[in-house]
Amino acid sequence: MKGSEAKMTGFMEGADKRYVIPVYQRKYDWKYENCRQLYDDLKKIVIDGRDSHFFGSIVSAVVPNGSKIEYHIIDGQQRLTTITLLLLAIRNLITQGKVSSDEGKLDEQISQRFLISPWASEDDKIKLRPVKSDREALVKLFGDEEDYDHSSNLTINYQFFYDMVMKEEVPVADLYAAIGKLEIISITLDQGDNAQLIFESLNSTGLALTEGDKIRNYVLMGLPAQNQTKYYDAYWAKIEKCTANDVSGFVRDYLSIKQQVTPTVNNVYRAFKNYAELVSLPIDTLLTDLLRYARYFEKLLSCKSGLKEQKLDDCLYRLKRLEIVVTRPFLMEVLRLHQDGKLNTDDVLKIFLITENYLFRRNICEVPTNALNKIFLNLNKEIIRYDNTADDYVSKFIYALLSKKESGRFPDDDEFRLALSEKQVYQMRGKYKAYLFERFENYGTIETKDVYTHLDNNIYTIEHIMPQHLTPAWNESLGIDASEIHATWLHRLANLTLTGYNPNLSNNTFVEKRDAKEGGYKASGLKMNQKIATKQTWGLDELKERNDEMLELAMEIWAYPSTEFVPAEKEFDSCTLDDENYDLTGRDIAKYSYLTIEQPVTSWTDMFEHIVKFLHQKDKSVLMSLAYSSKEDTDLAVYVSNSESDLRSALQIDENVYIEKNTSTALKMSILRRVFALYEADPMDLVFYLKDSETKKASEANRYDIRRRYWEYALPIIQKQHFHRGTFSGCNPTTSNTEAGSFGISGFCICCIANYDNARIDFYLANGDSSKNKEAFDMLYKHRNEIESKLGIALDWDRADNHKASWMCHHLDGVSVTNEADWPRMAKFHAEWSDKICGVMLEYLLDDNEKRLNAIMGIFREWAQSHDETHLDIVKSNRTYTRFTTDGMSAILPDIPNAPSGWNTDNHYFYEILNRNGKTAYIQLAISSRNITDEFRAICEKINQYYPAKMGKYDWQWRIPFKTTTIDIDEQLDEAAVVAKLDLCLQEILVFESHLAEKLKQ
Repeated sequence: MKGSEAKMTGFMEGADKRYVIPVYQRKYDWKYENCRQLYDDLKKIVIDGRDSHFFGSIVSAVVPNGSKIEYHIIDGQQRLTTITLLLLAIRNLITQGKVSSDEGKLDEQISQRFLISPWASEDDKIKLRPVKSDREALVKLFGDEEDYDHSSNLTINYQFFYDMVMKEEVPVADLYAAIGKLEIISITLDQGDNAQLIFESLNSTGLALTEGDKIRNYVLMGLPAQNQTKYYDAYWAKIEKCTANDVSGFVRDYLSIKQQVTPTVNNVYRAFKNYAELVSLPIDTLLTDLLRYARYFEKLLSCKSGLKEQKLDDCLYRLKRLEIVVTRPFLMEVLRLHQDGKLNTDDVLKIFLITENYLFRRNICEVPTNALNKIFLNLNKEIIRYDNTADDYVSKFIYALLSKKESGRFPDDDEFRLALSEKQVYQMRGKYKAYLFERFENYGTIETKDVYTHLDNNIYTIEHIMPQHLTPAWNESLGIDASEIHATWLHRLANLTLTGYNPNLSNNTFVEKRDAKEGGYKASGLKMNQKIATKQTWGLDELKERNDEMLELAMEIWAYPSTEFVPAEKEFDSCTLDDENYDLTGRDIAKYSYLTIEQPVTSWTDMFEHIVKFLHQKDKSVLMSLAYSSKEDTDLAVYVSNSESDLRSALQIDENVYIEKNTSTALKMSILRRVFALYEADPMDLVFYLKDSETKKASEANRYDIRRRYWEYALPIIQKQHFHRGTFSGCNPTTSNTEAGSFGISGFCICCIANYDNARIDFYLANGDSSKNKEAFDMLYKHRNEIESKLGIALDWDRADNHKASWMCHHLDGVSVTNEADWPRMAKFHAEWSDKICGVMLEYLLDDNEKRLNAIMGIFREWAQSHDETHLDIVKSNRTYTRFTTDGMSAILPDIPNAPSGWNTDNHYFYEILNRNGKTAYIQLAISSRNITDEFRAICEKINQYYPAKMGKYDWQWRIPFKTTTIDIDEQLDEAAVVAKLDLCLQEILVFESHLAEKLKQ
C-alpha cells in the first residue's frame, strides 16, 4: 500500500484511466449542503488567494485492464463524483455559451483531461463508472437536457453546480484554477492488499475527536505557536475545568443562547465555526465570553450558585437529579442577568423554583417534553421583548410560562391535582420517584433527611402500605371490595411511603407494620410516616384521607404561580408545527418564525409557499425526488409533481417541481410535517403567530350568526341535491362550520364545511371501532385511482393513524363564509360535490342489497314529490319509511300547533311507504297519540270504530288503521312499473279517505 500527496486534478487526469465504484459501495449520496460547502471552500481559495486546500483522502486499488488502468475506489467516491459533476457543469456551460473564459477551449480541456477518453468506444468514453443505479443518470448528463434523470441525486447536485457557476460569483477560470488547488492523500493498494479489510478498517469505529476537541483545535491552531500555550492556560484549560470536560455540551448551550438555534449534537463544531466567522470577534474577546458562560455552566453542574442562598443550591441539586438539560441556556442567562445587576438573589431563587415546579407538574400530567427545548431556548428573549427591559423580570417570566398552550402549558391546579391523585407513582421513572419522595419528606423543614443518597444506596426503599400481594388478613381488613381497592390504590401516592425496613414489613398486617419495634411506622424517624402511625386500620377511607392531605401539600410544594403583569400590547396566540392538536379552524395567520427569523404573511398559503421554497433551496434533492416518484412510492408524492397539470392548483417551487396549494390549513400542516421529516428539520422551529380572534373578520357572536345564515341559505340547496338519498334530510341550520349528513352506515358521514378561507367536503369514517374505520379506508384507498377517475378530481386521503377516524377531503379555495358574495359558489360546491363523492364512495361501501334499498328509497321519494295529492316530508323520511301527508287526511286529522307528535311534528299522522326488504312494499296510515287534544282523540276513536286497529285500547300511542295492497318490486327494479303500482296504491288511499270522510259525517 502506497500513500502520497497529490492534486485532485492530477489524480483524475489521464485518458487511459477509469474510476470504478465497486458494487459494494453505497449510491452517491452527497447532499445539497455538502456541495454548498465545497463550492464555498473553492470561493475562499479564490478570494483569499490560498495556494492549496486539503480535500481528504482517496483510497483505490489499481486493476490493469488491457490498455486501460482501472482505479477501484474503496474510499472517496463521494468527493470524486462531486468534482466530476462540478467539472461537467463548467464544461457544459462554456460549450453552451452561457459562461466564458479567457483560457481558450477550456471546455474541451476539461472534457478530455478529466471526464472522457475521446478515443474510446462509445460505451467506454466516460471515465467515471458509478454503481449501476447511478450510472445511467451520469450518462444522461453528457447528453440532451430533456433526457436528464431529475430524480437522481447526481442530477440534482449537477444542477446546483450548474446554477452556481452560471451566477459567476467568481470568474469561471478562477473557479477552475481553485479546483486545481484541491489536495488529497492518494492511497493506492498493491495486489496483495486485502481491499475488504482496508474498507472495514476505514469505516470502523475508533476514538473519534469530540466536537469540543475540534473546537479547541480550531481556536488554538489558528494562533501563532508562541500564543497557543498562553491562550490554552488562560482560557481553554479553565473552560474544560468549568464544564467538567463536556465542552461539546457547553458550546451547544452557548450557541443556543447566542443564536436562539440549538445545533445538533454532531454539528456543534461546524456551527461554532460559522458563528465565530460571522461575529469576527478578536480571539481573546471570544474566549473571554466563552469562559464567562462556562462559569455559569459550572454553577449548574456543581449545584453551587455562589450566591449564599442554600435554597437555591438545593434547587440546583434537585434540577440536576432530574437530568433535564434543555433549561440550561435559559438558566445561564438568568445567572448572567444577576451578575449584571439586573436581578437580585431572591429573583433568581423564584425563577429557579418556578422552573422546577413547571417541569415537575408537566411530568406528572404527562405533557409531551418535545416543546421544552424551544420554550427555554427563546424564553429570555420573549421576556425581554415585552417591554425591551429586564424590569419586573420575574412577573414577566411567570406570564410567559402561564401563556403557553398545548404541549407548552403549565398545568393548573385542577389538572395537576387529578393527575397526581390517579398517577401510578410506584411505576414512575426512578429519578422522578426519588425526587417526589424527597420533596414530600424534606419540604418545609430544616431537619432534612438525605433521601437521595439513601435511595441511591438502597437504604431507603418505596414501601407499599397496603402490600403488593394481599394476604387473607388484608383481604378481610379491606372488606368485600378488597380486589377493587387493591387494583385502584396499590401504586398510587396515598399508599406509598419511605422506609429503611421494607423486608421487615413485607406483607404484614397494618397493625404489625405500624407497631413493629424495628422499622414500624410508630418507630420511624421519617416525617412521612408520622401520620400513618396514628391510624388504627388501613382501608379505603384512610387512603382517601391521605390522598387529600398529600394533594394539599403538593399544591404548596409545587405551587402554581400568579402574576398581575399584562403586556402593553396583546401578544399573538402562537403554536408550532409540532402542535398537532392545536385547532387552527377559522384562525388567520399574521406571521411566522422559522429558525428565529420572523416573516409577516397574508395567508396560510403564503406561509406554506415561503417555507417549502426555503427548504427546497437548502436541499433540492428532497422535493425533486418526490416530484419524479410515483404515487405508490409515498403518499406525499400525491401533492408533489414535475408536471403542473397533475395538480389541481399547482404552486411552482422550482423548474419541474410543483406542489399542491389547494388544500385546507390542516392538510397544509400535515404536508409540512411530512416534508420536515424528510429534511430532518425540527417542526418546533416553525412557529405560527395567529391573529387575535377578537379582531377577526367577525366577532365570535357575528361568526356564529354568519354560519347560521349561511346554512339557512345553503342547506335547502344541499338537501335538494341529496333528495334521492336523503343524506342531509335531518339537518337544520346551526352555528357550527360543519353540517354532517348520514347514509345509514354507523359512524360514517359526509360533511360540508364552511370556513373563513375555503369550503370543504369531508367523507368521514368515524365509527366507534377504530379498526372498522381503518379497514374501510384501506379498502377505499385500494380503489383510489378508480374513485378519482369517476369523480374527475384528486382527493386528499388521510388514514390518520394517530386518530380513531380517517377521512378523504375535497376543497374549494378562494372563498369565505364571511363573504356573502361567495355563498352561491360555496353552496353549489357543497351540494354537487358532497352528492358526487357520497355516490361514488357508497358504490364500494354498500352491498348489493343496500344499494337496492337505496335505489327503491329514491324512487319512492320521487313518486311522493311528484304528485299534487301527496306532500313529502323528507326530513322525517329514511330508507325504511318514506312519509307524506295528503290534503284529504289533513282535513280529517288537522295539525295541532305546539303539541309535538311522536315524530316531533305538528301533524299527528303520516302515510308511510314501507321499504323493509327491497322485494315488496305497501303504504300504511300511522297515527300518533302524543300530545293530542280530547277532540282529536274523539276523531281517532270514531276512525277506530270503522277501521279497527290492533292498538285499540284507550291509552294507545300508535295506531295503523289502514294499509294498501302490498306491491311486488321486480328484480330489475323497473322504475316505471314501481311508479304505476304506487299510483294504484294512491287510488286506494283516495277511496279510503272519501269513505272515511262520509262515515265521520254520520
